[in-house]
Amino acid sequence: MKFVDEAIIKVHAGDGGNGCISFRREKFIPFGGPDGGDGGTGGSVWLVADEGLNTLIDFRHQRSFKAQRGQNGMGSDMYGKGGEDTTIRVPVGTVVTNVDTDEQIGDLTSHGQRLLVAQGGKGGLGNIHFKSSVNRAPRKSTPGTPGELRELKLELKLLADVGLLGFPNAGKSTFIRAVSAATPRVADYPFTTLHPNLGVVSLGTDQSFVIADIPGLIEGAAEGAGLGIQFLRHLARTRLLLHLVDVAPMDGSDVVEQVHAIEQELEKFDPELLGRPRWLVLNKADVLPEDERQAVAEDIVKRLGWTQPWFLVSAIARENTMAVCQQVQRFFEEQKQAREGRNDMLPGDVRLRGEDHN
Repeated sequence: MKFVDEAIIKVHAGDGGNGCISFRREKFIPFGGPDGGDGGTGGSVWLVADEGLNTLIDFRHQRSFKAQRGQNGMGSDMYGKGGEDTTIRVPVGTVVTNVDTDEQIGDLTSHGQRLLVAQGGKGGLGNIHFKSSVNRAPRKSTPGTPGELRELKLELKLLADVGLLGFPNAGKSTFIRAVSAATPRVADYPFTTLHPNLGVVSLGTDQSFVIADIPGLIEGAAEGAGLGIQFLRHLARTRLLLHLVDVAPMDGSDVVEQVHAIEQELEKFDPELLGRPRWLVLNKADVLPEDERQAVAEDIVKRLGWTQPWFLVSAIARENTMAVCQQVQRFFEEQKQAREGRNDMLPGDVRLRGEDHN
């Protein structure tokens, strides 16, 4: 299925029903008082997150959604029926923005979460509300108010724990195939990956995480060059970035310069991304003689001044790939323990957990 991560739709809530002008007319009561009922409330438009969806492609075919109008009021004090709401299912991870104001309306991050995007109009008042001591037969009512009309931008941000980052053809798709059940397209030319791929890495009972492979970046991506800029947004939710590089590029380019180029694009797109935990994965070790691999890797790490964890792997031969995943799982578990530790501390207790005070 083609991956579509952005869509523009129009939503129109139902108008409120009009109030009614009516008078009570019964046998022996030819001039009864007003009995016009109120109009019903218009239906609203809601977005609902559905974990069964993973694309916005349906909105390529239907872009306009309208809720039901409220029924008009009627005589005999009968109020109009409210219009039915319209519910639109979207993937979990959808960010909703008002196109006219560029204001973010909501972020649907969990299954079943609902977001009101267009409020239905209020029903008009019937003439029973305008009776007074000086006007016993009011011929006045009010119309229903219009329902909200909005143009919305839907933007899907993948909910992944780990994001794979790197130049085209760095081996990201091969890596995700090696560590998960995902089967992205793999070939020996740039931009094999044209849409994000998600894979679940399972290391045992209750030990798993989601990894995302996005299209490779090129210099100028933050200004719109290449394909990667379309999907950089998916890195916004990841807790850890794995920066994959080809340890021995066939074109003879410098690995250190490649790493710096990606860092510049990250910083231009979102400086916060550059400060996120990012581990270096030197891929395609199998192209180097076995007795030279470690020295080449250590030289790259030294020239980079790299201080975070780094790994030397061969994704195609599945060498050391699971060791990376085990380290990632350990990292997440330590993060979880740290959060739980902070939550367990009593107010004012600033001791390090596990510290023994006699």
